[in-house]
Amino acid sequence: MRSLGRPSRLLLLIIMLSLCGVLMLLSLSGALTPVESVAAAPLYAVSGLFNRLSLSISAAFEELSDLGQLRERIAELEEQLARRQIESIQLREAASDYERLIDLLSYTSAQENQEFLTADVIAVEQTGIARNVIINRGTRDGLAAGMPVATNLGLVGRIIEVSANAAQVQLINDENSAVSSRLQTTRAHGSIIGQASGVLRLTMVDLDEEIRQGDLVITSGLGGNFPADIVVGQVTSIRQFEFELFQEAEVRSLIDFETLEFVLVITSFEPIDLTVFEELEAN
Repeated sequence: MRSLGRPSRLLLLIIMLSLCGVLMLLSLSGALTPVESVAAAPLYAVSGLFNRLSLSISAAFEELSDLGQLRERIAELEEQLARRQIESIQLREAASDYERLIDLLSYTSAQENQEFLTADVIAVEQTGIARNVIINRGTRDGLAAGMPVATNLGLVGRIIEVSANAAQVQLINDENSAVSSRLQTTRAHGSIIGQASGVLRLTMVDLDEEIRQGDLVITSGLGGNFPADIVVGQVTSIRQFEFELFQEAEVRSLIDFETLEFVLVITSFEPIDLTVFEELEAN
């Protein structure tokens, strides 16, 4: 089959251009409107499909963008909430410390003849035998061994060891602690001894003295180791045995020694050393 020559190609081009011109004229005149509508319907459907697909993809990207922003916002809110919770805890702790310090201040204000130094408890040593706490005051603050330690709720103990910036306090519920005491109501004398269990026991009370449950026990000042009239605890039960020379009572301190945070060191009290008199008597 022979290929078309140059004249044939020119003729075909002229025919095609003429046909296009006729179709354009017919389109402009509206004669091809029905045919154009039928031919354009599939194109419109395809175009609408691509348009909806484009809108769906765009919406999906927008949702992904919104989801990322939402996650960032949630992370920011969670961080803010964590900071607020920390601030709330700090404020509650500060308020609690403030209330305790106010109680200590009220107590010290009522004790006109005594001087106090507030100290923080920085360590607790409560084993089966020794029951001590460490406070953050020492010789630099004027503390010395033998100084009594208390709170607004009563007697804590006394300093037994001291360094430049810390001191060890022997609690009254230590097994080696002894506090000369008396009943507030009857003024009956006895001695508060710490027990291995951590409770207090009032001993050496005369048999003819009356001990009642609920009686307050206070320091007597005898022996010169503690000032008088500091609350030691409250009688919870009485122990009296036949053929015993003295009666005893269980005493509960008003202080929770395991949660001590602040204490007062009575700096104006100077313990009295009675051993010199014992030596004189021995000589």
